Order: sequence, then C-alpha cells, then structure tokens
Amino acid sequence: MKIAYLDCASGISGDMTLGALVDAGIDLETIQAGIDSLGLKGCRLSSQEVTKNGFRATQVQVYHPPEHKHRHLCDIHAMIDASDITPGQKELAKNIFRRLGEAEAKVHGTTLEKVHFHEVGAVDSIADIVGAAIGWNLLQVDRICASPVPTGTGSIEIAHGRCSLPAPATTELLKGIPLAESHVDAELTTPTGAAILAELVDSFGQLPAMAIETIGCGAGQRDLPGQPNLLRLILGTAADAATTSEMIWVVETQLDDATGEWIGHLKETLLASGAVDAFCTSIQMKKNRPGILLTVLCHAVNLQQIETTILQNSTTLGLRKWSAERTVLPRRVHRVSTPWGEVAGVVAQRPSQQMSFAPEYEDCQRLAEQANVPLIEIYRAAQQAFEPGGVPPFSSETTDP
Repeated sequence: MKIAYLDCASGISGDMTLGALVDAGIDLETIQAGIDSLGLKGCRLSSQEVTKNGFRATQVQVYHPPEHKHRHLCDIHAMIDASDITPGQKELAKNIFRRLGEAEAKVHGTTLEKVHFHEVGAVDSIADIVGAAIGWNLLQVDRICASPVPTGTGSIEIAHGRCSLPAPATTELLKGIPLAESHVDAELTTPTGAAILAELVDSFGQLPAMAIETIGCGAGQRDLPGQPNLLRLILGTAADAATTSEMIWVVETQLDDATGEWIGHLKETLLASGAVDAFCTSIQMKKNRPGILLTVLCHAVNLQQIETTILQNSTTLGLRKWSAERTVLPRRVHRVSTPWGEVAGVVAQRPSQQMSFAPEYEDCQRLAEQANVPLIEIYRAAQQAFEPGGVPPFSSETTDP
C-alpha cells in the first residue's frame, strides 16, 4: 500500500502543495499542460530550488497577467470540464472548489450557487488547485495522512476587509481537523490549503508506519522567524491488507442528572471537537436511577480536547478512558448521481472484495427537503445509482469512521 504523509509544521497553502509535489517527482510540465487547457491566457508555472532556514525546498510560483474577475463556482466548474485533464483530475479539482464554495457560502450567509470567489477565484488560486489535483492524481497513493495543522496568528487583509486568523473560510474548512498550536504572526494555512486537506486527507496524527521512499519539500513564499516555511510530503509503502488496525481511545462517563437536550448538544460538540464517534446507552445506576452511558471514540491527538469538552459541557464529575485497537475496512468517500442531485457516501470493501455503499444522511436530507420527496426515496435512488465497477481499486484506504 502506498502512503502519503503531509507534515504541515508550517501550515499548508496551494503553492506549498505544488512545490512539495514537484519536489517529490511530479513533472511540472505535465501540470503546466493541464493548466494551459483551462484557457487561462498567459498563466505560467515556475519552480526553483530555495533555502528556508537552512533547509532546501522547491518553490513554485504562478505568473499571469493582471485581471479583476470574480468567478462563481459554476464558472470554475465549466472551465475545468472543458479542459484536457483526466476525469479523475477534474473530479478532484471540482471537489476541492466545492468545499471552498460551501465554506464561503456558510460564512457569508448565501447559497453555493450565488457565492462568488474573490481571492480563490483568481488565476493563481485556480492554477494552485487544478495543479494540485493533477499532481495528487499522478501520485496514485492509496492513503493520505497529515499532521495536525497550525493556522498562524494575527490578522490579514482580504476582499471583505481585515480579518483575524484563521480567516473565516479557512476556519470553516478546518472543522473536525486537529489544529496545532502556533505563535507565528502570519497566515500559515490558507483557504486553498485547508480545502486540499479537507478533501484529500484520510486521517490526522503522527507519521504512520511505512518504509519511506521519497520526501518532497514545498516552500512557502515568505521567511518565518525561527522555523523553515515548508511543507514536507513523505511517500512510502506499507504492507497491503484487507483491513487496517489502529489505536484509538475510548472515553466513557455516566450521566443521570442531564436532560436529553443537554446530552444531544454534548454529542454534537464532541463530534465537532474531533471525536470519531459518540453514542449513548441506557443504563440503571445506583439507587435505581435511570441514566445514560456516554461513550466517545477519538484519536490520541484529540484526547485532551475530548476530555475537556465532556467535563466542561456535562454534569459529570469524572470519566474513564483507555486505549483500544480497532480494525477498520478499506473505505473512501464516493459520490453518485440521482434524479434530484448528487449524494455523497462511503464505499467500503468487504473481506470478500465486495463493495458496499452507504449514502450520507445530510445529502439525502437536503435533497429530500428541496424536492419535497420522502427521504427513503433519495436513499434508495442513491444506493441504486452506485456502481461497484466505477470505484477504483484500493487496498486499505480509510476515512473516519
């Protein structure tokens, strides 16, 4: 199994991602050819070897004539659809832009169709995202992991005025992604970088067990005080397996003096704080009081935040925790088309190599409400639209949970 690990010690941006991909061996001219087919006149990519705080890295820059266009998501999708890049590269690029569009729509209180891009709709951002999609597709890795992500501190000037870091769209995109503490007065993680992470990465944490084969270093544009401004892309191999085993933490506590609404809110807060899962079991406590056993699963990197969230937002006076090994099937996010629109879901590969598809509730609910049709019809249509033959083969690629 081929694994890619993103070491985001100084954050991540689109140009840093391109630099790391090129430094890892992806041909810049192949990326340039894909960019040329977008119809962006005069857009050229340039790479050079630079030094950041004593460490060598590849820096990729995008050069283009000045423009002042504000593009909608449909404009960018049309540009990508009309290009000469492969279907897989088109899908990845559009998915990254969709994540950006959903984040922008959320923070500006508008719809995905009406949101228009400022910075991320500019030529350099389009080149960064499409170039990254081409590069990642060419890598052909089975699993992508990443370290917790620093965002930087301070403020920046954007099209809507001065904003504190992380920028609003970046913050929205980083929901559920573990963050690393940083006191650097600069924007370390951009909306483009956050969207790439949110779309690509299967799990966050320490460097996974593998035999390292290639290391690519992509440089950021600025020099940071006290640390090299670069993104490391570490490529290696691990033994193929029908399932993957990993360590996970189990956190439990009993509640007998909390309302159902409080517990429901706590579960939502825990999931937003990085929990892999959170669920409740009815129990009988001492003095025959009915109660709830709250069980939370999380990775080690989120353990402290999960404990704090439980103690801060519940009536409990303590909790229990232990580490456990869990076995998970290979799986990945997959989209299908229904008569009412696209539905995302999770494809899992069973030990018999059979593929199963589970539609995501949120997508089905949204389409059911928009079309005023029963939710079960959307579910059935999504499951019927799933074609196992359309899913690329994979060995032990995973997402949570």
